[in-house]
Amino acid sequence: MNDARLPPLTALRAFEAAARHLSFSQAAAELNVTPAALSFQIKSLEEHLGAPVFRRLNRAVELTDAGRTLAPGCSSGFSELSRAWTATKRGLDTTSLTVTAGPAFTAKWLAPRLFDFAQKHPDIDLRFSASLRLMDFERDGIDVAIRFGMGGEDKGLFSRVLIKEWLSPMVAPSLASKLKTPSDLARETLLDDDNLQFVQPPADWAAWFRAAGVTDPPRILPRFSQADHAIDAAEAGAGAVLGRISLTAGALRDGRLVMPFPIAITTQAHYRVLCPEGMEAKPQVAAFLEWITSAVSGTTDVARDVRFVSAEDIAER
Repeated sequence: MNDARLPPLTALRAFEAAARHLSFSQAAAELNVTPAALSFQIKSLEEHLGAPVFRRLNRAVELTDAGRTLAPGCSSGFSELSRAWTATKRGLDTTSLTVTAGPAFTAKWLAPRLFDFAQKHPDIDLRFSASLRLMDFERDGIDVAIRFGMGGEDKGLFSRVLIKEWLSPMVAPSLASKLKTPSDLARETLLDDDNLQFVQPPADWAAWFRAAGVTDPPRILPRFSQADHAIDAAEAGAGAVLGRISLTAGALRDGRLVMPFPIAITTQAHYRVLCPEGMEAKPQVAAFLEWITSAVSGTTDVARDVRFVSAEDIAER
């Protein structure tokens, strides 16, 4: 009858690291043990198995057939164990919160409001990751994600719409005084945000000018890969930006930007807040959701007297 008992966990851990590096010295450094101690653990594993798992060469090691059989399962086992441990520790943590959002939203919306959240929740250690990279909640240690897009099914996730996007031309006050009609705007420098290219139907300058009754397509330069950079350029008087209300509400309220014409495009694109299903009940996540839901409620209060036209209606014209 075969002995199904596992060798000591330390021996398996030493083997996994050595098999991954194919180096006893590198594995020992990773595990913070001496090469002699690591070699002892691997020898113990081989005695338990009854077969060698490495061939010792002059300046290297290589896996035997037995080692190659053992390595994948050993690696995935430790990976699963690490994930389970991390998830358990995070489940017990009620004071730290890691949020990810895009760089533009972080710079223009989140960052100016962080002091308010910190004042209301001094017991929560809030951390931000400003990134557009597709995050894995478990792998990347993310509690809450704020994402912009057309939406869709977020399987296995709690999801709440934060801001329904709309766009309108925005300029510095010094430029606004020169603009009497939309045709005047077409002759100005038009700043473009490349981040909106995925939106369908298009909610771009061409669509806005059609809504405003200007049929000659304007030339649009320059193009920006980051929406906040286009907004900064507009605030500096470099031209007009087709501003997204999610990112420009503060500048409009403070008078750094103005809307010279009360025509705006609505779109299905929106910001939503996401977290793993069930995590929305954790104290620090629930506190953040309550705070951000309340904070975004004032984002669109600058829309008085604005005429809204949907991107779908413009596309049908």
